[in-house]
Amino acid sequence: MKADNGENPYKCERCQRAFASSNHLTCHMRTHTGEKPYKCQLCLKSFADLGQRNSRMRIHSGEKRYKCQLCGKSFSQNGHLNAHTRNHTGEKPYKCQFCENSFALSSLLNPHMRIHAGEKPFKCKLCEKSFTQNGDFNSHTRIHYGVKPYKCRLCQKSFAQSSQLNPHMRIHTGEKPFKCQLCDKSFTKSGYLNSHTRVHSGEKPYKCQICQKLFSQGGSLSHHLRTHTGEKPYKCHLCQKAFAVRCNLNSHLRIHSGEKPYVCLLCSQLFTQAGNLATHVKAHKGERKYICHLCSKAFGSKKRLTVHLKRHAI
Repeated sequence: MKADNGENPYKCERCQRAFASSNHLTCHMRTHTGEKPYKCQLCLKSFADLGQRNSRMRIHSGEKRYKCQLCGKSFSQNGHLNAHTRNHTGEKPYKCQFCENSFALSSLLNPHMRIHAGEKPFKCKLCEKSFTQNGDFNSHTRIHYGVKPYKCRLCQKSFAQSSQLNPHMRIHTGEKPFKCQLCDKSFTKSGYLNSHTRVHSGEKPYKCQICQKLFSQGGSLSHHLRTHTGEKPYKCHLCQKAFAVRCNLNSHLRIHSGEKPYVCLLCSQLFTQAGNLATHVKAHKGERKYICHLCSKAFGSKKRLTVHLKRHAI
């Protein structure tokens, strides 16, 4: 009756969210405390709500009693059916009371509310970092333990987070979806585009404290500082050759291993470096932006232009 009348007398003291029953408030409080008292006897996974535990048991049994009347898809949990139905209707009933965001699932609203509360209940036991969402906490923990479950199917390189795998795949495909609006350059990551944009704006927020030289990227400043210190922290374990930049070491190691992880999806040719693959893909597309100033002949790579210019000098 309270729910029908819109009466919600039970209020959370942490985020001010209100509920019609004390049971709902008790379950909600577990999103703040991280408490999960209900354990599945088959997989030992724990849940904050008894209904979630029972739903997990149905997943193990393969039972799918809830069927969508619009497309016929079946689900083991009624909540999953309701959430699926919203894909058809576009409904987002879970609204944030502090901003304009709304969500199709209550499980998406709860982590969002922690942003407003400044609450970070998921604390790393190995360092001092805390997180608002369990998924971010799990990804962070993998860094400590060296767990990398997301593997590239083309070069077998592994990553701790799925968000790292997608940009990596663009190295193989040559895809660069982040395009500069001021020139023709494109990038595999949004961060690379942001750094590039500073070239057009002239913004150089990173200053060398030794020679006062300015840089548009923090990484460029770090590399520059090694010209002052002579530091080469990246050492090859096979021949002891050292490098100031990690990517140069990685390229060097492929000389020893013979590895060619970069695959052209158009002709299957293999390359040791991403830059060589990118140049090769441009050749497929007919791109030749390197032009000889003596005879106007065009080339797909700077290296080929350099070789050509030497012939003029003979």
